Amino acid sequence: MQLIDIGANLTHDAFDRDRDAVIARARAAGVAQMVVTGASREHSPKALELALAHPGLLFATAGVHPHHAVEYTAECDAEMRALLAHDTVVAVGECGLDYFRDFSPRPAQRRAFEMQLQTAVDTGKPLFLHQRDAHDDFVAIMKNFEGRIGPAVVHCFTGTREEAFAYLDRDWHIGITGWLCDERRGQHLREIVPHIPLGRLMIETDAPYLLPRTLKPLPKDRRNEPAFLAHIVEELARDRGAKVDSIAAATTATARAFFRLPVSA
Repeated sequence: MQLIDIGANLTHDAFDRDRDAVIARARAAGVAQMVVTGASREHSPKALELALAHPGLLFATAGVHPHHAVEYTAECDAEMRALLAHDTVVAVGECGLDYFRDFSPRPAQRRAFEMQLQTAVDTGKPLFLHQRDAHDDFVAIMKNFEGRIGPAVVHCFTGTREEAFAYLDRDWHIGITGWLCDERRGQHLREIVPHIPLGRLMIETDAPYLLPRTLKPLPKDRRNEPAFLAHIVEELARDRGAKVDSIAAATTATARAFFRLPVSA
């Protein structure tokens, strides 16, 4: 069984003490490839650097999360475009809108989002998207680029059934994380995931965040890592009434096609 984690924040300082061991545990747990999330001006170059140190195993995205939207200047845009010139950088993002926390003013979020969508148009690379409590504006901005952008995945989907169907109707992909395993906040996802076509479904840990609460035993430090991706697949398979191997194979094939990843050894 080969798995692909489409979103892992491996440059996060939570992994500074044992990053190589984390990567090794992921491989031992069946994670054949990982996409390292670039979510800021600081961490997007680090994501590429880490990916280049592990060719064929790690890949990267380059972008600025809405939390950091105020840093998306013309100079930042040029830096992201330079990173995206590398074949190892496989998607634009993480970019989008987050009205849940509003760490950046909403006008700044919308401007940074639009600039990164234009980058996706210009580079032809897929989009790695973030949306929280901003569905209407998110869809409206994306609509302005309709027909010009390529494939898009709404990563770490936590939204409603209506939002999921709206994204699927636009042929976007959906990334499912350990949020599925949270009985407090993610129960509704168990009713949604059976309706996501396998050709539009991908899996991710969003490590070190979103540790699956149904994982036993839970690590003492409560840190999530890519090695736990198999647990998310098991939960997904149960909710879909499918075999674990079939979900693993389908999500891996979808991720490889979406990010244009090579087949790993």
